[in-house]
Amino acid sequence: MSPVDTVGTKEGCLCFAALQVGYYNGKCTNTSADVETIVKNSRTSQFATDAMIIGQLIRLQFHDIFVRGCDASILLDGKSKEKNAAPNLNLKGYNIIDNAKSFVENECGTGIVSCADNIIVAIREAVVLFYSVTTGRRDGLISNKTKAELLLPAAEISVTDFIILFGNLGLNVSDMVLLIGGHTVGVAHCSSFQDRLYNYSNTGKAEPTMDSTLLASLKMTCPQNSMVDNTANLDQNTASINTIDNSFFMQIQKNKGVLGIDQEIDLDTRTNGTVASMANDNNLFLSQFGATMVKMGAVNVLLDPQGQVRLSCRSVN
Repeated sequence: MSPVDTVGTKEGCLCFAALQVGYYNGKCTNTSADVETIVKNSRTSQFATDAMIIGQLIRLQFHDIFVRGCDASILLDGKSKEKNAAPNLNLKGYNIIDNAKSFVENECGTGIVSCADNIIVAIREAVVLFYSVTTGRRDGLISNKTKAELLLPAAEISVTDFIILFGNLGLNVSDMVLLIGGHTVGVAHCSSFQDRLYNYSNTGKAEPTMDSTLLASLKMTCPQNSMVDNTANLDQNTASINTIDNSFFMQIQKNKGVLGIDQEIDLDTRTNGTVASMANDNNLFLSQFGATMVKMGAVNVLLDPQGQVRLSCRSVN
């Protein structure tokens, strides 16, 4: 893929201009190896020992992009930074990016590959889909806890509000459904869906659309008034919880969505057509999911000479 013109405006910009496949070709001073290959090699042992990494990295990217775009602002340390916003307190995967950064710099040289690009390449390797990633991003200088708390979607968000939120980023309804399909891996904490089990819409009852077997299982995992915030798999197909595939869509068609938004996209006429298409064709989902990940990774990116290449992903230079 060659660079194409920028699409959109400053807010919600899909900034493909200057992003390109192979951006770092010839830029590594210590080796002729491709950056993506270096990142892939840094991942092999980690992926083999922790299957949860896939969902963790997808969620990390999602939370980064919703605040200031794809600029690695989520990685910055500090009490006032995004990392310490309430929706981000359970995020994981920072060590994966730190390891990738160290591995790349050992092979490629210091100050060449941005942390933002490390995130993008790491996720492509994690999901094991062979889509071409575009690189050339710079790292942001600003990370704000308050802004993250304002912009990141709540667990109980409606389909309408989610469509608006994605639209503000330059992403359409199909993009939204496909990216929610990333819930085919990963977990949710009880606090994110407990109202569906015990007090749906302040009725004092469970959500009536939820599959009864799932409801019973989730109540076992998440006892009412428990002080422990346990987790449940977002994909209720136990044979597929660590695999990127269309199983999640098939599960929500059976009323086995764990999060409210997961189930709502199968009930809403604006989104259930895409759900059905993805549920019926795994190859279609895989190809479109990869393309949408590329599209999401181009939201509000910083390009040279904007931003910087951080020497540490946890602090600005």
